Amino acid sequence: MAFGRSSRKKRPVEPVTLKILVAGGFGVGKTTLVGAVSEIRPLRTEEALSEAGRPVDDVQGVEGKVTTTVAMDFGRITLREDLVLYLFGTPGQNRFWFLWDELAQGALGAVVLADTRRLEDCFAAIDYFERRGIAFTVAVNCFEGADLFPAETVRAALDLDPDVPLLMCDARDRESVKSVLVGVVEHAVALTGRLPEPVTG
Repeated sequence: MAFGRSSRKKRPVEPVTLKILVAGGFGVGKTTLVGAVSEIRPLRTEEALSEAGRPVDDVQGVEGKVTTTVAMDFGRITLREDLVLYLFGTPGQNRFWFLWDELAQGALGAVVLADTRRLEDCFAAIDYFERRGIAFTVAVNCFEGADLFPAETVRAALDLDPDVPLLMCDARDRESVKSVLVGVVEHAVALTGRLPEPVTG
């Protein structure tokens, strides 16, 4: 009978949801990264760059950039049936950093996106997560035309602790970004043990 078959079906799994921040300097690719993997239409709070903002928004190296995130980017990706990540992209400019404390609440971990042409732009994000004890992974966004450096060279330039993972990625590529996110979750869980068991319905 149909009833008998349906009664033997596996109960649906209630997925564990985790919050991951995506941080880094202005124009490093945070909005692109969130958009590359989000299974929903990403929420973006972008505004056009204005002449008034030019003295404070350093566009050197990203001269083609015409918009900027002023609050956050938001996306969602299901890594497994029982594991969903909510991604919160932080604004890159100093004047919006007051939002970071709000966005960081409840986060399991973070990705610090880096551009080898402007490595100094991610120092503030690294310092922020180190000071607050939030597990993070550095992902070097391999821009076209940018010099590629060995991971150990980048690690030394950023003065990263040995246990902080450093990965190369393409923020436009879904599979590349997924690998970074898996790495963040694994690193954060290894440090904190905070990933709860999935709940069955």
